[in-house]
Order: sequence, then C-alpha cells, then structure tokens
Amino acid sequence: MPVEPELLKAQCGRTLARTELQGLGTRIEGKVRDSYVRGDRRTLVATDRISAFDVVLGTIPFKGQVLNQLAAFWFERTREVAPNHVVAVPDPNVTIGRECRGLPLEFVVRGFLTGVTSTSIWTAYARGERAYCGHRLPEGLRKHERLPRPLLTPTTKAEHGAHDELTSREIAIARGLVSAARYDEAEAMVLRLFAEGQQWAEKQGLILVDTKYELGLDDAGTLTVIDEIHTPDSSRYWYLDSYERAMSEGADPKAMDKEFVRRWLAERGYQGEGAPPALPDDLRCEAARRYIETYERITGLAFVPDTEPPLQRIRRNLGLS
Repeated sequence: MPVEPELLKAQCGRTLARTELQGLGTRIEGKVRDSYVRGDRRTLVATDRISAFDVVLGTIPFKGQVLNQLAAFWFERTREVAPNHVVAVPDPNVTIGRECRGLPLEFVVRGFLTGVTSTSIWTAYARGERAYCGHRLPEGLRKHERLPRPLLTPTTKAEHGAHDELTSREIAIARGLVSAARYDEAEAMVLRLFAEGQQWAEKQGLILVDTKYELGLDDAGTLTVIDEIHTPDSSRYWYLDSYERAMSEGADPKAMDKEFVRRWLAERGYQGEGAPPALPDDLRCEAARRYIETYERITGLAFVPDTEPPLQRIRRNLGLS
C-alpha cells in the first residue's frame, strides 16, 4: 500500500543524514552507510543519503529503511547461492554482519546495453568502442538491448569522495588486486547471484538490468557477499511489461530505481564534477515513492514506514545509552 504523499513530504525534514554512535567501535563513513567495526563484527547503518556519479547529493525519506530491509530480504533469499555476512537485523536501518576483508574491486554485472554516465557501457558503445572491461561487444546492438550474455565489468574501489575506475580481469590480476583463481571464483559467484536475481525479479514483473556486488573474505578465507545486494542503490530495475514497447518505440524503458535522479542531474549538466544542484522536495518524495515501490514489488510485502526519530530508535534497538 503506497505511503501517503503528506507523510513523505513531512519526512523530508526528518531524514537520517549521519550517525555518530558511541560504543560500536571504529566508525567508517561510506556514501550511504555508516559502518562501525569492533572485533569480528561490523554494524552497518543505512542512512537516507543518496549518491549518484559517486557524489552524495542529499537525503531521501525512508531510503535507509528500504535499503536495509530489501538487502535483508535478498541476503536471506540467496543464502544457498552464495555465503553472506549477515548475523542479525536488529533495527529497520541496521544490519550486523561478520567482519570480512573486502576485495579491492566492485563486481558490476550488466545484462543490458544501457546507462547514462560517462563510464556506462552504452556511452562507450555509442562512441564506437567495441571492447569494454575486457569483453568484446558485437556490432549492431541498440541502446537498452539485452547483451548476448551477462558481463562482469569490475571497477576499482575509490576512496570516499573519489570516482571508481573501470578495469578488467587482466588488469586487476596484473595490478595484484586479486589472483586469477580468486577473480574466477568471484565471477562465477556473482553471475550465479545475478541469474537468481533476474529470475526472481521476472516473477515479480521486473527486469534486473544490472547490479554491483561487494565481496570479502571471512576469517576462514571464504568468499562472502558483504554490504548490500540487489537494492535500488546497487541495481537498475525496469518494468517487464513495458520493455518491449519501449524498445519498439525507441524510448527509454520505464525504470524503478534511482536512474531518474541521474537523468534529472544530467539534464542540468551535472555529471559528478563540482557541487551538485540541490534536490527539490518533490524530487526527493518521488525518489522515496520509487524506492518503496521497488521494495513492495520485489518482496510482495507492504512497506511499513517507521516514523520514530531514527537515531533514538537505533540506540534503543542496539542497547546503546
């Protein structure tokens, strides 16, 4: 059931932009999540921050709750496909996971020739490039067309505030980022996860277009999925029933992820350099509506917004003073 527009508008002034939680260990701030590491545990707090072009743009109402609960759904659903780090989900915005040593790559899997960023596979193809992250692309493909097979197109993991860089299997191995055996193990794992995600999404009337995975090694050296999985922040979704019509009309497929925020920025000439334009509240509310719809379509569950002040609730649920 949709969240009332008045509630979304009111929540614009009550979003979770940042946390500073004492007693959880060392704080590490990411683009969206604040992590706290102590011993063999990592507490991940999904804030309401939204990023695009590797830049934090502001906040979206209830976004952290959607991300955390949707990631929890997918981690449980894919537990038999690949090991993951989840230990507990004690709060709508919080996941406690096993601390893992993260691999220095983001494992991006693409199923379609699409994208609007300067580094997207479509942008490269449109300017005539036929090699992308070590893969050869055939001639004659159209924008938004399904690729002959899903491709792993890894990126390096940039420091906070910097931009990730495209790479390839050969370059990553040559630079010593991962061994050949580890890369191939990771590739097999993320392609299994992507296939599972696409199959489930199709049952829900959606297309999982592309996504990124973060992987790490646990204490036993087991390759493990960490951070999040198949959320609107890490994934692109299209509506299945409108895809063929969009392709026949030469239009963009109807999306239900944050791609429309990127498009709004791109239309205003912003591609990640300098200060981004401020997001108006109506755009923030529309983004929230789309995040919530994605959660409900994928899980089949009604989203229940928690309007209690988030920091107060998180401290209580984590047993902090």
